[in-house]
Amino acid sequence: MTDTPVTPRLALPLLAPAQAQKEMYHNEALTLIDALVQLCVESGPAATPPSTPVEGQCWIVAGGATGAWSGQGGAIALWTGGGWRFAAPRGGMRAVRLSDGAILRFDGGVWAGPATVAAPSGGTVIDTQARTAIAALISLLAAHGILISG
Repeated sequence: MTDTPVTPRLALPLLAPAQAQKEMYHNEALTLIDALVQLCVESGPAATPPSTPVEGQCWIVAGGATGAWSGQGGAIALWTGGGWRFAAPRGGMRAVRLSDGAILRFDGGVWAGPATVAAPSGGTVIDTQARTAIAALISLLAAHGILISG
């Protein structure tokens, strides 16, 4: 389907007048929409494809990937009934990583996780109530996948 016209953002295949097997192109577009809208990935970036993927599961492919993912670094790998499908991410795209709940963001070159925030320390006067409040905020932000506490 590489000669088929595609949409500009998600590269969904478009139907053409008098096109044969339109259902194949339509189903391919629905499969990609199902995977990419509100993207959730099992884990990643990962360099090795899982041995027993389930239809509909997605991963972020790491650079230097092997096997069926070879040459697909940075892409989103989707397992379908027909095998692996790969989608190129767009700058600003976000994905929830199901393995830890982190929200990843594609910055146009690489997938990046949330920033690591260290717990408060140091200073000459220790205010335990303030530190407790800050630690609670950090914990809540980490629980929501906004950052990783360090």
